[in-house]
Amino acid sequence: MERFILIETSTSLCSTALVEDGQVVSVRSCEKDHAAHTAPFVKEMLEERGLQTSDCSAVGVSMGPGSFTGLRVGVSTAKGLCFGAGLPLIAVGSLDTLVWQAIDRGLLPEGCTAVVPMIDARRMEVYTAVFSPDGQRRTEIEPKIVEAGAYDELLAGGPVLFIGDGAEKCSEVLAHPNAHFIGCRPEAASMLHPAQEAWREKRFEDVAYFEPFYLKDFVATVSRKKLF
Repeated sequence: MERFILIETSTSLCSTALVEDGQVVSVRSCEKDHAAHTAPFVKEMLEERGLQTSDCSAVGVSMGPGSFTGLRVGVSTAKGLCFGAGLPLIAVGSLDTLVWQAIDRGLLPEGCTAVVPMIDARRMEVYTAVFSPDGQRRTEIEPKIVEAGAYDELLAGGPVLFIGDGAEKCSEVLAHPNAHFIGCRPEAASMLHPAQEAWREKRFEDVAYFEPFYLKDFVATVSRKKLF
C-alpha cells in the first residue's frame, strides 16, 4: 500500500495530510505557529491510523515559493521524518498545489483557458506562474508586481481563474469579464496528484541537501516621500 505524509507550510496556513492508496484519510490544519504544530500534526495522523512513520512510502513537502519561515519549518520536519525512517523526499510546488486544489474541487470556471495561482508577497506583489486547466505549468515561476492590464492578453483568450491568498487583493486591479478569483491558501491534501506523479517517476530529492525554492526579492524602489 502506498502511503504519503504531505506537509504544506508555504503560507500562514499550516497543513498536513495522510494519503493511503490515492485517498486522503486524515488531515490537520491551523493558522500560523507552524513550528509548534507541524510535527505534532503528523504524529496525530499516524497514531489515528495506528501507523509508524516507517509504514509510509514517502514524505511530500511544499518546496515554495512562499513564506521563508514557514517553508523552513516544513522542510526541516519532512527531512527529519525521512532521515528517521529512511523514506524518500518528494517536493511539490506551492503553486502546483493551488492549481490542483482548483481542479480537484471543481472550481474551474466553464471554458477555463488558464489558471494563475498567486502566493501573496507584499503590497501588490505575488509569486505566480500561468498553468493550463489540466495542471501543466506554461510559464516560469516569478515574483510579479500586479498592475492594471498585466493579464489583458491572457484574459482576451477566455476565462481565467486566479487562485490563492494573493488573488483576492488583485481582483480590483485585474477587473475583467473573463477574470475569476478565489482567495485561499494551499492545503496539504491538494498535494496528492503532483506527489503521486513524482512518486511514479521516482523524482526524489536529496534529503541532506534539499532546500526550499526561494525567489529573489522584488526590486526596491525609492520612496517619493520627503523625509525632511
